[in-house]
Amino acid sequence: MPAARRSHQARAVVTGAGSGIGRAFVREIVRRGGCVVCSDVSLASARATAASIAAEGGIAHPLVCDVTDLAQVEALAETSRELLDGPVDLVINNAGVGAGGQRIGEAPVADWQWTLKVNLWGVIHGCHVFAPKLRAQGRGGIINVASAASFSAAPLMGPYNVSKAGVLALSETLAAECAGSGVRVSVLCPTFVATAILEAGRIAPESARFADRLMQRFGTAPELIARRSLDALDRGRLYALPQIDARALWRLKRYAPVLFGRASALLGQRLSRSAAGKAGANPAISKGARHAA
Repeated sequence: MPAARRSHQARAVVTGAGSGIGRAFVREIVRRGGCVVCSDVSLASARATAASIAAEGGIAHPLVCDVTDLAQVEALAETSRELLDGPVDLVINNAGVGAGGQRIGEAPVADWQWTLKVNLWGVIHGCHVFAPKLRAQGRGGIINVASAASFSAAPLMGPYNVSKAGVLALSETLAAECAGSGVRVSVLCPTFVATAILEAGRIAPESARFADRLMQRFGTAPELIARRSLDALDRGRLYALPQIDARALWRLKRYAPVLFGRASALLGQRLSRSAAGKAGANPAISKGARHAA
């Protein structure tokens, strides 16, 4: 694998590969000459992704894995080496879920635990298992999928924000530790991506409808997100900010933090009033399957 092009001719593992960004990563890696293990908590979804790749002449293997279970992630690493006929040299820690719509203190603790277990601990497990192997090989790449929520901290998204901020900090730490080892690390921080993550989360109905409208209007195709993220890894960029609005938020937070904080507070007041007005009419929370990309 050429040192400067870690996304090409790679033996890759993608978690949450059954749909959305995960499936887009699989397709792009195969397009670049690689072969992929398509890992997902749903074996049927993993098989669907792998079958679509096989139908086009690519190499992809479906494998079920719950990333919240360290033993399953360890088994994923060993089985992937066998399926790919060699050591894994590219890992996409993508599996994740959505959560939000309630203020801190109102969101159930169970939702916090569930979100952190999937979004943060799933990525921790992936890095814990694969990073030492890649360092020992002296080459490879890791992309951890976070979100612009990791640094923008939008109101009513406490569990999700915290989980993605953890992924950002984890990636920054790992990148520093891998410096000079031949292993590159990138963290993907997109804004709206046209995926099914809202269907697989714990999101208050009104917030889910609002987010869905934004997704439909502004959502970027996951194929573009995957392509730009892999390009960022190849260029040695730690932060993959594939959209204009993500880059704008990133700069505003850093160069005008007071203005950013005031805007966030105003948004929080507006959303909180809206949420309070809707709570009596429909307090239900949508709950879906885990690990949608």
